[in-house]
Amino acid sequence: MLSMTYRGPYKVRTEEKPIPKIEHPNDAIVEVGLAAICGSDLHLYHGMMPDTRVGTTFGHEFIGVVHEVGPSVQNLSVGDRVMVPFNIYCGSCYFCARGLYSNCHNVNPNATAVGGIYGYSHTTGGYDGGQAEFVRVPFADVGPSVIPDWMNDEDALLLTDALSTGYFGAQLGSIHERDTVVVFGAGPVGLYAAASAWFMGAGRVIVVDHLEYRLEKARQFAHAETINFGEHADIVVTLKKETDYLGADVAIDAVGAEADGNFIQHVTSAKFKLQGGSPIALNWAIDSVRKGGTISVMGAYGPMFSAVKFGDAMNKGLTLRMNQCPVKRQWPRLFEHIQNGYLKPNDIVTHRIPLEHIAEGYHIFSSKLDNCIKPIIVPGNG
Repeated sequence: MLSMTYRGPYKVRTEEKPIPKIEHPNDAIVEVGLAAICGSDLHLYHGMMPDTRVGTTFGHEFIGVVHEVGPSVQNLSVGDRVMVPFNIYCGSCYFCARGLYSNCHNVNPNATAVGGIYGYSHTTGGYDGGQAEFVRVPFADVGPSVIPDWMNDEDALLLTDALSTGYFGAQLGSIHERDTVVVFGAGPVGLYAAASAWFMGAGRVIVVDHLEYRLEKARQFAHAETINFGEHADIVVTLKKETDYLGADVAIDAVGAEADGNFIQHVTSAKFKLQGGSPIALNWAIDSVRKGGTISVMGAYGPMFSAVKFGDAMNKGLTLRMNQCPVKRQWPRLFEHIQNGYLKPNDIVTHRIPLEHIAEGYHIFSSKLDNCIKPIIVPGNG
């Protein structure tokens, strides 16, 4: 089968790999119909995440058709059209029993923190991902769901991570009616978080970024106010002015490890790998939210140290909430929003790229070329 493979920082290519086999009675093999490149894939692409091994196939957002099932699989049949959450989880451990599917204790040797994730380095279990023609899906009776007949394929694909994560980020913000919500980052997750904040009762939503085409999408898709931090000497002061000098009620960090805005922080993290991620957006969130406010973090950070302003957060009495999204928990409500026409997830898709050209897709997305917001990968069998 044709598969994307990692060859080192900024180097990916497609090559032939064997079609994966059933390794456990509860496995399924899925023939991939659509995959996507996620902003957090870029952290791998840029060499930000430890133990990303040469030959790994990325891709934690994918849908497809069941090609083969193991002998104990009961909920899926060959030919089913399925959407697969990016979390790999057993469904029965201490954490899964509490709905913390992203923290499953049985799927990752490094499970003191995160559980298993498709195509996201050996720090999350070393599973190959879905930027390929076929993918092995462990615990097939637990994770995948049959795509409803009424749902568009691209909308289903975006539910496997980006939309669910953005919605989860708004949930973590504990938004109350008429709250002012600031979202840092106008990538796909930030756009979905901003749109979802309205569902939680927000009275005002402000999106901060420095790329004008992404801010335009935030205005059009999420109906948010926007601020280009590159046009302001101090974005924190600007946000304080915008909020009667009190600060926002809720701040959402949808940027993560490679945030721009502070040269030293960006260089020490993104270039020299001295931090688990550039904490610029998170520190802006800490500084710009009001005392007693809430910060939600969905931007991906590595396991290393990061220079976060924790003392300020403590002294302001802030609530910090964060996790990898337990995707399947978000689906019932998001299905309703999509079916009722309140959300059209694939409105943010800008590029549809054949799998054989995935290296170009990574370059376009990484370099923010051609007004790229969300690229979808189409295998030759799709």
